[in-house]
Amino acid sequence: MSETVGVSLLGAGNIGAGVIAALSAGASRYAARVGRPIEVRRVLVRDTARVRAGLAPHQIVGRLEDVLGDPGTQIVIEIMGGEHPAREAIEAALRSGRHVVTANKEVMAKAGGELLQIAADHGVRLLYEASVGGGIPVIGPLSRDLLANEVSAITAIINGTTNYMLTAMTQQGADYADVLAEAQRLGYAEPDPTADVEGIDAAYKIAVLCGLAFNVEIRPDEVARQGITSITARDIAYAERLGYVIKLLASARLISGAVAATVQPTLVGANEPLAKVDGVLNAVQFEGDLVGRVLFEGPGAGPGPTSSSILADVLDVAQDVVTGRRPLAFVPRRRLRVALPAEHEARYYLRIAVQDQPGVLARIAAVLGEQQISIASVIQFDRATADGTAELVFTTHQASGGALQTAVAAIRAMDVVREVGNVLPMAG
Repeated sequence: MSETVGVSLLGAGNIGAGVIAALSAGASRYAARVGRPIEVRRVLVRDTARVRAGLAPHQIVGRLEDVLGDPGTQIVIEIMGGEHPAREAIEAALRSGRHVVTANKEVMAKAGGELLQIAADHGVRLLYEASVGGGIPVIGPLSRDLLANEVSAITAIINGTTNYMLTAMTQQGADYADVLAEAQRLGYAEPDPTADVEGIDAAYKIAVLCGLAFNVEIRPDEVARQGITSITARDIAYAERLGYVIKLLASARLISGAVAATVQPTLVGANEPLAKVDGVLNAVQFEGDLVGRVLFEGPGAGPGPTSSSILADVLDVAQDVVTGRRPLAFVPRRRLRVALPAEHEARYYLRIAVQDQPGVLARIAAVLGEQQISIASVIQFDRATADGTAELVFTTHQASGGALQTAVAAIRAMDVVREVGNVLPMAG
């Protein structure tokens, strides 16, 4: 029997360096919790000639075979990022009989069910707490503490970049382009922010959560997605006047034998807990039949929070290695019908620029009425334009997405309408 639990890392960037440093700093504490010291065996990197803090030359390798060929490696930590070659590396590690801990949201969103089945077939575990929510414990509570619940809905703020930007727009009254530039300067947004601002990152994460919460396989491209690029300072101000704040929400709900999953800017009631999640913080809210509504909140990204989640998984599976505990059986995921956006129901906010003349509001109201969409409120704002443009902000009662799509198309075609600015759901 080995006197240590051997771990090897695939990747040694900021997150990898944080994991290695934490394993060294907490060595005695982790050994006491696990019952055996944790030893870093191999670290797979692109540049093997580069000197890396805390690592001896023999620990640094350049091929996956050097990791999987090491008999002392029992746990593989994948932090390469991206879908390929990370997906293939995770599968190879599982098939070799190694437990795997990953932070890879894209791989788990696209192939999580398949990889979890491979892990079960080979008597090992695949843990992925760090793939959603950074340092927020979400996966663990769902798979253990909330296991007795039938989870019916997930609502989450799970992208720190967009939450920072929308918070800045709310607090500073600034427009999208200005806060994006600020977020990039501060390192919160990448030089190419597409994955964040278009909701792609959040779509990966809500797909992962659907698999765990509902035991339903949903592809990221099946998530109805809208980013924040169209949100203006006016939308933020109008929402505030109505008693709301705008957040990029990732949501999923089981409805009539189907799963509805969305990522979209949403007006959230100012007194709702999610409305108060600001800056780079993330939050995930579950609704269960026994526990009701539960909210987890905390830092969503960065080396510290992500390392925390990775190491929690490492310690968990290391205890399995020491005690010989076998993983629970994997229940194959269901494939449910994915509800189309036209089937979704919500209250809505509509911002429409029109010619400032009598009868316009009544004509728009008539179009909404034809689709059985009831107006909850309407506010007119004058805009300082030479062509006499006014801006109307409607809120509606509950309506189907299909009815709204039909109404918006008809409104957009009206000769008195200059622009349909934003159409956003409302919550809380």
